[in-house]
Amino acid sequence: MSETVYPLAGAAALERRGLRDRVYDLVLDMLMTADLAPGTRLSIDAIARDLKVSPTPVREALVQLERTGLVTREALKGYRVAPPLAEEHLEALFDARLVLEGGATELAARHAETLVPRLEQALAEHIEISRVVDEAVAHGEKLTLALMRDYYAVDWNFHHLIFEGTQNPFLIDMSEAISTRVHRMRQTVKSGVSDADEAVVEHGAILEAFRSGTGAAAGAAMRDHIQRVRERARRDVASS
Repeated sequence: MSETVYPLAGAAALERRGLRDRVYDLVLDMLMTADLAPGTRLSIDAIARDLKVSPTPVREALVQLERTGLVTREALKGYRVAPPLAEEHLEALFDARLVLEGGATELAARHAETLVPRLEQALAEHIEISRVVDEAVAHGEKLTLALMRDYYAVDWNFHHLIFEGTQNPFLIDMSEAISTRVHRMRQTVKSGVSDADEAVVEHGAILEAFRSGTGAAAGAAMRDHIQRVRERARRDVASS
């Protein structure tokens, strides 16, 4: 008996997932602007009309965003823009990153031979997009949401590759949780990409430590990077 195949079912699932992901990115862009004050109600129907989609992918996107802390949900009231991270929560996030990413980097050094070429490519992409950011700033241009999103994606990709380099599925899952919290931190700090040049130098130091082949050196370089990001975030919060 021949096997029954349902090709359209798989295609439809992929299409739905693609739409959901696109809607998630668009709503995330909206939340990362300074135009929505904390507590602003997020109407699923209104967002769906603006994006010309059904309410379902918008609802799914907001469920995902609730896990990041960018939105909150109240029973019978729906979703609202979450308040910025409190100072103590910001500090707790950096503490978590120091422990988790520092340890992951040490583990990933065991596979430096395969990881280093991938990090070299990621750093090259980081350098290139930082050049675009620097040029925009030098010309007095306002950074677009698209450029900021692309910069953040390239910046985080360097970190995510290190998590993948551990070859530990649990740590890779944890990297996704950390990345969503970093979105929340960026909403709170609202520093744009003003530390692009510093981040490139610090990523370069991490890469150099991987080349040395010692996990302790790589872990120390990652912790130094995160601590420096923490210090820049503190300054941004203090000046806002």
